[in-house]
Amino acid sequence: MKYYVSAGAKCAGDGTKERPFATIQEAADIARAGDEVSVAAGVYREAVNPLYSGTDKARIVYQAEERGKVVITGAEPVTEWERVEGSVWKCMVPNSLFGDYNPFTTLVSGDWFIASYIAHTGEVYLNDKALYEVTSLEQVKTPIRSLISWDPDFSVYTWFSEQDEEKDATIIYANFHEFDPQKERVEINVRRSCFYPQAEGIGYITLSGFTVTKAATQWAPPTAYQEGMIGPHWSKGWIIEDCEISHSKCSGISLGKYLQPNNDNKWLKWKYKDGTQTERDCICQAQTEGWTKEQIGSHIVRGCNIHDCGQTGIVGHLGGVFSIIEDNHIHHINNRQNLAGAEIGGIKMHAAIDVIIRRNHIHHCTRGLWLDWQAQGTRVTCNLFHDNTLPYEHLMNEKALVGMGEDIFIEVSHGPTLVDHNLLLSQRAMKLPTQGVAVVHNLICGALSGVGTGVNNGTKSMFSPRYTPYHVPHRTEIAGFMTILHGDMRFYNNIFIQQELHPFLASIVADKSAAQWDDYNIIVGTIPYDEYQTFEEWNREFEGYCGMGSSPSDRYYIPLPVWTGGNRFFNGAKPCKREKNFIVDAEHTVYLKLCEENGEWRLHTNLGECLSAGKEELISTQKLGMAFEPEQRFENPDGTEIVFDADYFGEKRESVTVGPFTRITDYMKV
Repeated sequence: MKYYVSAGAKCAGDGTKERPFATIQEAADIARAGDEVSVAAGVYREAVNPLYSGTDKARIVYQAEERGKVVITGAEPVTEWERVEGSVWKCMVPNSLFGDYNPFTTLVSGDWFIASYIAHTGEVYLNDKALYEVTSLEQVKTPIRSLISWDPDFSVYTWFSEQDEEKDATIIYANFHEFDPQKERVEINVRRSCFYPQAEGIGYITLSGFTVTKAATQWAPPTAYQEGMIGPHWSKGWIIEDCEISHSKCSGISLGKYLQPNNDNKWLKWKYKDGTQTERDCICQAQTEGWTKEQIGSHIVRGCNIHDCGQTGIVGHLGGVFSIIEDNHIHHINNRQNLAGAEIGGIKMHAAIDVIIRRNHIHHCTRGLWLDWQAQGTRVTCNLFHDNTLPYEHLMNEKALVGMGEDIFIEVSHGPTLVDHNLLLSQRAMKLPTQGVAVVHNLICGALSGVGTGVNNGTKSMFSPRYTPYHVPHRTEIAGFMTILHGDMRFYNNIFIQQELHPFLASIVADKSAAQWDDYNIIVGTIPYDEYQTFEEWNREFEGYCGMGSSPSDRYYIPLPVWTGGNRFFNGAKPCKREKNFIVDAEHTVYLKLCEENGEWRLHTNLGECLSAGKEELISTQKLGMAFEPEQRFENPDGTEIVFDADYFGEKRESVTVGPFTRITDYMKV
C-alpha cells in the first residue's frame, strides 16, 4: 500500500494521492510491512512515532517526494514579541504548548555530563541559528562574548527563560541585537524528537530524503536511555539516508541503548558505584534482555548531512552493532561549547561491534570520531578528517573541556579495530589509550597521543583499572573482561607528515606534563611506542615458562608488542626505536593544503614528488594476525579475509604503494 501525505491538505484525507493525510503521523499510525509513505514538500511540525515494524524483506519506507524539501521539525514559531529595552525582547509562551515535556524547565543532565554548565534542553533559533542560553536577564541585557565558542561573534545573541507560575507560562527573554524578531523567523524547540518510535522493536524502517531539525533532546551517555532526534530505539534494520539533520540540542541520530530503569544514569543518581562499573552492569543486563545479532542493530546511515548538534552527530551504545555508517558529511558538532562532558564528537559510539565507518567527511567537530569500549571488528576506512582539534586560543582557556580534540579517539577497547586508508589532517590525529588496533595505509598529519595513559578511573591514589568486555567474534555475547595492557598495535604502510603546529597549541602542550588522561604528545609518527617491544622480544618473556610452579613474573601484565613496517616519515615526523623497514625522508619538505573550492574539497600537495620506491609489502588479514584479548583476526564482519589492494578512491593497486593513494597529483579531489 502507498500512502500520501501533504502539509497543504485542506481537509481530512484518507492517505490517497487525491486526498492525502495532512500529517506524517496519520500515515505512521497505519503503515505496515511493505508499505510506502510518500511525503510532499512542506514543513511538518510533529514528533513522528512509527507504530509498526517492517521486515527484512518488506520494509516500511518513508520517502520525501523532493529531497530536502520535506522538513520535520521539533520547533514552533514564536511571533508575539514585546520589546523590553534596546535590543532585548520577551515573549510569553503558554506551557500548554509543551504538553508533558517543557524543554525550558528540563535541565540537560546525565552521566559524564559536566554539570557546571547550566543548560536546558530548550533552544531559541533566529533564522535557523541557535542563540546562546545564559542564566540571568542581566546577561541577556549585557551579554559577554564567549571565550570558548567556535563562533564567538554570535555568542552575544543570548536568551534566558523563567516561569510565570500564576499564568502557567514560560517567559523567554532574548537579545536579537540588530534583528527585529517580529520581522525575522524566530522559533523555539518544543518536542523531544522528530522521528523516533516510542516502543522498542519497531525495525526495518527507511527514512529517505528528509530535513530533520530542532529537537529538544536530552544528554545521551552510554548508561542512559540514549535518545536522538532520529533513531530506531532498540530495534533492527533501519536505513536513514540522504537526510539533512541539524540543530538537535544533544544528538542528531541515536543508534543507542534502550531504557533500563534500574540502571538509567545510575552513576549520577546513586553515586556509590563508579560510572564504568554501572556501564558494565548495563552491558551484562542487556545480554540477558535480548541484545543479540538477530534482534538488534544492522542499521545503515548513509548520504546524510549532519551538522550543528550540541553533543553528537551520531551516538550509540549497544544498539548500533553490525551497522554501516557511510558517505555522510558530519561537521560543526559542539561548536558553541554550551555542553561539555565525555560523550561529545561527530560520532560517539560504544560497542561498535562489526561497525563499518567508511567514506565519511568529518570536520570542525570538538572531536571527530570517538570509539569507546568494545570497538571489536570495527573498521574505519577511506574517511576524510580535518579541523577536529580545538583551533583557537580562547578554547584552550576553558578548564572544563575534556581533551583538546582529535580526528579519532579509541578508548579502552581490545580490538580488533582497523583504521585504514584515511586522511587524518587535524593537528592531533589519534588518541590511543587502547590496544588491538591496526593502522594501515593512512595519511597521518597529526600526533598520536594518549599512548600508555587513560585506562584508569581517575582515582587519587588507588589502583583503578577499567575492565572492559570483549566478545565472541562477530557476536554480542560476552567472552570475558580485561583491563588494557596497551600495545598490540600494528602500523603498516602509513605516511606520517609533521605539519606546522598552531602556535598556541604548541605553547599549551609545552606547559603540560603527561597526565593519566593524555601524554600531550605533538610529535607526529610512531614515536610514542618507543619503549614497546617487538613480538620477538615479548615472546622471549615466555620462553622456558612452565605454568604453575614457576617463579613470580609480570609477563602477563606487561605491555603487548607492536608491529611496524613500510611507514614513511616526513618533515621531522619520527619513527619509534624498534621501527622496521621504514624511510625517514630528511631531503624533501612536504606541503599539504586542504581547500574547499566550488563545493568540492581538494588536497594541494607535492607529496607525489617526494615519494620514492620502497620495499612495502601487501598487507592482509593474514599479515595482521589477531587481536590479543578476543583472539579475533582483523577481518570482514562475515569472517572473510581483507586484502588491502585498493586505495582511498577504490582504485586497484597495480603494485604496493604507501599511504592511502595509488597515484598522487598536486590537486586531488578528496
